[in-house]
Amino acid sequence: MTDFAARRAQMVERQLRRRGIEDERVLAAMEAVPRERFVPARARHRAYADSALPIGAEQTISQPWIVAAICQALELGGSERVLEIGTGSGYSTAVLARLAAEVVSVERHEELARGAREALAGLGIANVELRVGDGSLGVPERAPFGAIAVHASAPEAPPALVEQLADGGRLVVPIAADSVDALTVLRRRGDRVEAESLGPCRFVPLIGEEGF
Repeated sequence: MTDFAARRAQMVERQLRRRGIEDERVLAAMEAVPRERFVPARARHRAYADSALPIGAEQTISQPWIVAAICQALELGGSERVLEIGTGSGYSTAVLARLAAEVVSVERHEELARGAREALAGLGIANVELRVGDGSLGVPERAPFGAIAVHASAPEAPPALVEQLADGGRLVVPIAADSVDALTVLRRRGDRVEAESLGPCRFVPLIGEEGF
């Protein structure tokens, strides 16, 4: 086992399983995806730190627990088409790609999207469609989505994303508040949308027509 592989295994046990991540598919995906391939070379020694890390363009790669918590809340079975808002480094995209049939990911920074494409291609991940644009508007022509993950805080759940959610689908989004964001899951049940807070978190703001 390589040093990075050993650190991934420790991350899963110490940072995830012990802190309430119980979905075995999520835990397996987190252990399988090499996080060190998605961080800048200068930060590679901190790839499995229990914290967010800068990736350029004033953006960050979320701490492992946040990525796992979002994936667990999406309750993916493996057959879904997932919409991801905020590709960033592509790390969470790679995790989602192991949990769903297809991932459509939107990033507003061209340079981050380019790096994410290279990292995903380097790992042979082929079930991802990566776009550059305003993620707050989603990708209506590919809707409906069985699950939607938003990696930036919004003043409310963007209506366009709620509209693109399939019946029975889950949308996980950080809702901005004065002191701390609230990681929130919304579930569509016919014409009703039920919201549940998963706990406090901290994200960069969602920039776009239906964000900030």
